Amino acid sequence: MSDDRPTVTELLAPLVDVTDRGVYEDDSFVSWRDHLLAGARVAAALKGRLDPARPPHVGVMLGNTTFFSSVLVAAGLSGLVTVGLNPTRRGDAFARDVARADCQLVLTDDVAALGDGVPDGVVVVDVESADWAAELASHAGTPVTFADTGPDDLYMLIFTSGTSGDPKAVRVTHDKVAFPGTMLAERFGLGRDDTFYLAMPLFHSNAIMAGWAVAVAAGGSIALRRKFSASQFIPDVRRFNATYANYVGKPLSYVLATPPRDDDSDNPLRFMYGNEGAPRDLPRFAKRFGTYVVDGFGSTEGGVAIARTPDTPDGSLGPLTEEIAVVDVETGAPCPPGKVGELVNPRGRGWFRGYYGDEAAETERMRDGVYHSGDLAYVDDAGYVYFAGRLGDWMRVDGENLGTAPIERILLRHSDVVEAAVYPIPDPAVGDRVMAALVLTDGADFDAEAFAAFLAVQPDLGPKQWPSFVRIGTALPRTETFKVLKRVLSAEALDCTDPVHAIGR
Repeated sequence: MSDDRPTVTELLAPLVDVTDRGVYEDDSFVSWRDHLLAGARVAAALKGRLDPARPPHVGVMLGNTTFFSSVLVAAGLSGLVTVGLNPTRRGDAFARDVARADCQLVLTDDVAALGDGVPDGVVVVDVESADWAAELASHAGTPVTFADTGPDDLYMLIFTSGTSGDPKAVRVTHDKVAFPGTMLAERFGLGRDDTFYLAMPLFHSNAIMAGWAVAVAAGGSIALRRKFSASQFIPDVRRFNATYANYVGKPLSYVLATPPRDDDSDNPLRFMYGNEGAPRDLPRFAKRFGTYVVDGFGSTEGGVAIARTPDTPDGSLGPLTEEIAVVDVETGAPCPPGKVGELVNPRGRGWFRGYYGDEAAETERMRDGVYHSGDLAYVDDAGYVYFAGRLGDWMRVDGENLGTAPIERILLRHSDVVEAAVYPIPDPAVGDRVMAALVLTDGADFDAEAFAAFLAVQPDLGPKQWPSFVRIGTALPRTETFKVLKRVLSAEALDCTDPVHAIGR
């Protein structure tokens, strides 16, 4: 190994003879010893199919299954590169992702969903077919061996969510997976007796770095759910005796929306770790389910990361550090407290290892040696950072640049509002007008005059932040990783099937 930074290969090695812990899925269980043997068979079968003159990239479009985990093991054992493919991408968009990542194969448990979205020359493998089962069986005697991987070797390609444009393939090296796995296991004192519940999609960085890798580093067990279910979250935690779970985005809100029970806190879950949870939901979830919730801030790229501290105010991402700054979008000068700017890493790349096959996007991200996150934020007088939205969400209202997240936090104070998304719609007079899409609690009726009265008494809602229109729906359009597709909402503007209310002042 090239230095002291960990690799996924090194994390897997101590599990080779473990038989009392492993991977649970539904009613099945496979020990780590047998799981590593399965990974060795998968690696052998895939290597037999790959052209050695081309990058050893294998696309994966699977639910959270034991087989998906065995592919991750295979990559750790052999040096193959797993490419996480988003199952919500279809047709030309899916084909673009496969081609951009140089996939030689695509492994899937849903061949019909691929349709015509596979480029010529890319082989599709139905992992639930008899032929694939026979192919794996032909490698039954393959022993577990460990490749000489280095921390900087490529382990995965993981696509960004694509909320503001075409997804980019992020280079995920061995250390970028192994380090957070080890760090989180140590931070929370997790070990062999813990079970890690993974319901977030494994093609996404959160599930890999804050879920799967933590379990491997701790040497505990994994409990898989093919796809997240709010109603089954606590039943699954009890069923598998899960002590740790990861999340990204809205799952906390969805679980909190399930009917409360007197025994909600009677469960084994000790830690919830994730990012982008609604600030008001963090203490509510912790209290209701008797667990410790830690919400961080980061992205698949990893160039900027912010950790909450015990004294972090409600709604803040955490304190400034030497690797975090908020700068003026146009000049690059540091923003004074209260002014919205871009969140950057002035020290350089952080954990950003670049984009695969997209040098222009990588150069733009690293302008002048500074990592530009594309996220908007502001800092208070005490040096705590507050998220203000994405740069693509930037609204210019009557000559003033506004972020969307501060407005969303205000709207979520209303007792009937469960979800809120704020976005711009064009206006020839003022540039943009502020529009909000809301999801209300069950049975709630929206009264535009009463809502305007609520807005009028919010002390931190500026006159230009006032929503001109409010759209009331039953759900917000989201990606597979629960990020709101604001570009869809902006494009529909007032021309949508949901009721829209003008909000007067």
